[in-house]
Amino acid sequence: MEQISMLDDREKTAPLASRLRPENLDEYVGQEHLVGKGKILRQLIENDNISSMIFWGPPGVGKTTLARIIAKQTKADFVEMSAVTSGVKEVKEIMNNAEHARRMGIRTLLFTDEIHRFNKAQQDAFLPYVEKGSIILVGATTENPSFELNSALLSRCKVFILKALEESDLISMLQRAISSPKGLGDMVIHISGEQIALIARFSNGDARTALNTLEMAVLNGKIASDGSVTIDDETLAQCMNRRSLLYDKSGEEHYNLISALHKSMRNSDPDAAVYWTQRMLYGGEDPLYIARRLIRFASEDIGMADSNALQVAVSVYQACHFLGMPECDVHLTHAAVYLSMAPKSNALYKACEGCKKDIKEMPAEPVPLQICNAPTNLMKELDYGKGYIYAHDTEEKLTKMKCLPDALADRRYYHPTAQGREKAVKERFDKILEWKNHDGSKK
Repeated sequence: MEQISMLDDREKTAPLASRLRPENLDEYVGQEHLVGKGKILRQLIENDNISSMIFWGPPGVGKTTLARIIAKQTKADFVEMSAVTSGVKEVKEIMNNAEHARRMGIRTLLFTDEIHRFNKAQQDAFLPYVEKGSIILVGATTENPSFELNSALLSRCKVFILKALEESDLISMLQRAISSPKGLGDMVIHISGEQIALIARFSNGDARTALNTLEMAVLNGKIASDGSVTIDDETLAQCMNRRSLLYDKSGEEHYNLISALHKSMRNSDPDAAVYWTQRMLYGGEDPLYIARRLIRFASEDIGMADSNALQVAVSVYQACHFLGMPECDVHLTHAAVYLSMAPKSNALYKACEGCKKDIKEMPAEPVPLQICNAPTNLMKELDYGKGYIYAHDTEEKLTKMKCLPDALADRRYYHPTAQGREKAVKERFDKILEWKNHDGSKK
């Protein structure tokens, strides 16, 4: 009896998120596209027809919970490990035990949390055991498996994408936590529907964050003489003083957000540009990284349409370097809005790419002799500089002298647009080309 009492005490003192972990698919919250009635993953689980798979999704959406539900319903030994805490020795021991079990006709379901943290060589160690069927590998990752997992291993696994939980899902889960005997059901808690909705919204699709926030609010609530707990708005606000946003400065979300900023500015959407800039800063991004990307954008997407854009971007980089966070956030906003509202031209970018293509694919042509220097008599005898015309000596300040190699003589890389100030550049360039192509023009 004493042992049972000790177990009960442990369950009551365990974190709320652990006590409420679903034990079957009917209790599982969210991911209806995978485990709803008639959906493919639910059918695989219910029919005990599980093969190796990867669960990819943000934190707190039920990846580990789903693996444990599978373990309870499948006819296989369940082994759980984390790539963060497991070393090579432990991996080899698990594999050897799984191989021995396979010879006895027993399958092993190996759940590997944060599988992306294993290096490529460690991931390779799974391959022969997955191929032989010694293990059914269920891996969980918050990172894009296309980038983080060995392609050979990935090809042997079905990838299931788990989505951030909907606000309605989180509200239902929080209400269950308050009423369930496994949760806070043995307490009288006074909390409004609006407060529950605030917790759900604050949690950003993360069930663990939602339950932890609720538990913190209850523990810090006002206790009445009858033992009931009242959660006031001030206490709740303190428990939600900083929202946790998914952001990994070296992972996929890093590239997703900078892509969102770049494309918002390209689309002349200053509101979206400000939002993605602040999202990155709030997630801990280096402001100088953002400033460097703005500098690139100024030439790649604006260019000659507004050359001041580059000056603004460089100035903002310097301001961020001088001030740092948090003061430099307004400078980055300044640049993001300016670049969003500037006229757009990708003519310089296309000129670079077209030129690089020719350099890569065509022979390295020599510099035309007429534009080579001739500092020695020998070089003059070899016609270095012969035929060179000094443009400033002409009335038009132009010549018809060819400056590209013969094989590229008629190639054009820069095609100015009619956007912003580049329109004037285009008009001048068109006149220059017309003059050069006119047989009767002066040299």
